[in-house]
This record gives sequence, structure tokens and C-alpha cells, in this order.
Amino acid sequence: MKLYDRVFRPKEYRLPNGKIVEERFTRLPLILALLLFCSVVSVRVTGFDLGVLLRGGQRFFDILFAMFPPNAAYLSKIWTPLLDTIKMSLLGSAVGAVLALPFAVLAASNVVQNRWVVRLVRLFLSLVRTLPTLVCALIATYIFGLGTMAGTCAIAVFTFAYVGKQLFELIETADMGPFEAMEALGATRARAFVTAILPQILPAYLSVSLFCLEGNVRYASILGYVGAGGLGLIMNEKIGWREYDSVGMILIVLFVTVVAIEGISHAIRKRLT
Repeated sequence: MKLYDRVFRPKEYRLPNGKIVEERFTRLPLILALLLFCSVVSVRVTGFDLGVLLRGGQRFFDILFAMFPPNAAYLSKIWTPLLDTIKMSLLGSAVGAVLALPFAVLAASNVVQNRWVVRLVRLFLSLVRTLPTLVCALIATYIFGLGTMAGTCAIAVFTFAYVGKQLFELIETADMGPFEAMEALGATRARAFVTAILPQILPAYLSVSLFCLEGNVRYASILGYVGAGGLGLIMNEKIGWREYDSVGMILIVLFVTVVAIEGISHAIRKRLT
């Protein structure tokens, strides 16, 4: 009993003013033991082998070193796929962000009073959000064929789900006073939303859309692996032929493009806020 009290019962301390306080029991050892147990289980389930990683991990650096110096002569063949990647990202992001707006309004509980409509729209957004972008691109290639159209549709679906989720949460945090005042004056709910709520969420909405565009440029570069066009198509081809110096040139161009787009997007978002 004394051992139990010593380990599990919190210690008591008397302050100079006569008040007695108890030392809070720390859960750190329990958390560390739980993390250790989960790590052991994960290693057994996944079949992780540290020896294999140490023996074969150096091959990653062999491929990385093979990319340099990059093949500068291949630069002229990168511009067209690069433009396709940028067009896919811009158009897909714009279409997805625009389509997300009405669905976000229907998913906002402070605008739509019907709980079933709100739940169904939120469920739909969750289902769409669970679809990986590569899977969407693969499905789109069966519908539209190989090319940038499939990649654009995949990016639009991803943007729609991401922006829709962020947007209905923004709508629910908006000040509803002007909205209710517009309704009291006889305006329809749609007119009240456009007049009272949309100006409040518009900067954040555009900021989220631009942030999504930044990521879509990177996503679009790998959609070529399923035939959706862009840089991913030639990257997959060069990796298959082990022409790593050309792959290095593609990655450098992609890096510069992503940095430039992120810089422009950051400047625009800074102005919006």
C-alpha cells in the first residue's frame, strides 16, 4: 500500500500561507511507453528492416549524383510540357475554386437552415477529398483520353474539395449581423449572402485558392505518370530510359517555376490581407 501511494498518489506540498497543493501526476512515461509500443507494432506489421535501408539507401544518392551536371541541351524540349503543366494548374485551380463556392454555401450551417442539406453536402465534399489526385487523373484519362484535359480535371477535383472544405468553415466564422439585417429588410438569402458575407470572406477565399494553386503546380508535374500530360510525362520517360541528367534539367526548371509562382502568389496574398 505504501508503494502504491508513493508511485500513484500525488504528492502534497504546504505553501507558506498554509494552503496545500498537490503535484500533478505526469503522463509522460505512459505516453512514451505507448509510442514505443506503437513503433514496435508498426515495424512488425510493415516488415521494416533497418539493414536493408542502410545497404540500399546509398543508391538514392547515386541517382541524385547522376542528375548533375544536368543536360542543358534538353532544355529546349522542356518548355512545351512546362507550359502544359502551368496551364493545367491555372485552369484546374480556377474551375475547382469557382465550383467550390456554391457547395461551400450549402455546407455552411449558419446560412442553410436545413440540416440534412448541410450534412449531405459535407459528406459529398469529404468523399471527393478522399480521392487521390493520381486516381482522379487515371479515371479522367479513361473518359477524356491521354493529354492535359485529364490532368486539368484531376486538379479541378482536388481544388474543389480542398477549397470547399476551407471555405464553408470561413463562412461559418463570418459576422452574421449584416446578413440578418439584409434579410430583415426583405432581401433573399442569396442576395444577403452576396452583399453581407461574401465581402467578408473574399480575401481569405482568394488566399486559399492561390495557396492551392501553388501546390497544384507540383501535383501537375507528376500527373504525367498516368498519361495526363505535362512535365510528368517526359519525366517518366527519362527515368525509364535512365537519362538522369535530363531528369536533373527537368527538376531544375520545375524548381525555378514553382519558386516564381509561389513568390507571385505570396505577394498577392499579402496584398489581400
